[in-house]
Amino acid sequence: MKPSRRKFLVTGGVATLGTLMGAPSKVLSASFKLAKQDYQSRRPPANERKFHSEAVEETILKTKQKIADPELARMFENCYPNTLDTTIKDFSAEGKPDTFIITGDIDAMWLRDSTAQVWPYLPLVKIDDKLSRLIAGVINRQTASVLKDPYANAFCYDSEASEHTSDETVMYPGVFERKWEVDSLCYVIRLAYGYWKASGDASPFDDQWAKAMKLIVNTFKEQQRKNGNGPYSFRRKTDIPFDTAQGRGSGNPVRPTGLICSVFRPSDDATIFPFLIPSNFFAVLSLRQLAEMAGTILKDASFSEECMNLLDEINAALQQYAVVEHFKFGKVFAYEVDGYGSVLHMDDANVPCLLSLPYIAGINPEDKIYQNTRKMVLSSFNPYYAQGKFSGVGGPHSGMGMIWPLGYIMRAMTSKDDDEIKYCLDMIKKTHAGTGFIHESFNCNNPEQYTRSWFAWANTIFGELILKLVAEKRI
Repeated sequence: MKPSRRKFLVTGGVATLGTLMGAPSKVLSASFKLAKQDYQSRRPPANERKFHSEAVEETILKTKQKIADPELARMFENCYPNTLDTTIKDFSAEGKPDTFIITGDIDAMWLRDSTAQVWPYLPLVKIDDKLSRLIAGVINRQTASVLKDPYANAFCYDSEASEHTSDETVMYPGVFERKWEVDSLCYVIRLAYGYWKASGDASPFDDQWAKAMKLIVNTFKEQQRKNGNGPYSFRRKTDIPFDTAQGRGSGNPVRPTGLICSVFRPSDDATIFPFLIPSNFFAVLSLRQLAEMAGTILKDASFSEECMNLLDEINAALQQYAVVEHFKFGKVFAYEVDGYGSVLHMDDANVPCLLSLPYIAGINPEDKIYQNTRKMVLSSFNPYYAQGKFSGVGGPHSGMGMIWPLGYIMRAMTSKDDDEIKYCLDMIKKTHAGTGFIHESFNCNNPEQYTRSWFAWANTIFGELILKLVAEKRI
């Protein structure tokens, strides 16, 4: 059986959290760990790397020269190319490009992860044709995946059987996991739009892509649930409550508001109240981008207008339901709501999250409500703000007391405060457990107890952060 998204705990000491995680623990080999002050590259040998890009290699060299801190420089060198070095399962450049990217230590392609994994390479596509075709191949693969099943979050390389075939849902051949998450489809639009803007190349946006985009919009509308729950249902036999959907597989009930239901979060955990606010903000921006592409590339004014009308409806609902009064922080963005008045105050480090709204949804970082929300998220009033020897945002997926480095990365990505950015970088340096890579999560009192030693999304977005900070001359 292949490993599930709920990955093993790895520890450099005693494996004590395995039962807490609901998964067996695994001891990290001492030979894999970096000695203190050993800043050597941990990339695979050149002949073992899955993909080579001269533009990426040149970016690594130029960027390292601008980073005074040798540990950050080496971590950048390890992490920024990690997707290309290790996760390109297949790339066919002949004819219509096709690229399959695994998420790391799970042999499957997530729509969300695959977009985030190649996102930092977009500025290089105009000077590296092979890299451009690789990313166009990701877009083409995502298009085919959406057409296969718009409700699935992750896909197999071909029609091989998934470990999740026993899930009580409609499992199509080639689907790895069928957890409905609004952000999965938003990320598909995000990559298409980002690639188009960076390259000027419209070749991936053919009839099949147009069909997939219309299916995305239709799926969003189905999950507004104005006329019942729609066709999606999911249940899994598990002892982990948030690994299956409530409400007999449809999620807990909602009152239709114009918002889109997301039965699962970006963490692949079930929502409590299905109107997941960060994902709905993401959907507004994604639909705006799709409307532009529909009008300019597809020359389909009707579809463009449909996208604009839908985003206007969602945005109006966000204005009414997303902003709530917190007894300590004043007006803040809720994490989840149900339209009946129920509100969940928390944040999860997986993106989109409340902390990430300026990065992923275009929210003004100086917005007062966002700033109030940020204060709440980075405090003990967020139940998943873990505090111990280290403090940071985690989430239910890894359990209480576990911090996600993605939270530090996103905190720095959305900050203009040099001291806060320095704090986040220091935390990342102190908690990679000597591996030189970014993990999924770690114990707030012992960073050597961590989950997922090979998590390409986290590695690549760390590279993206460093590029941003170097460009801004903050490091």
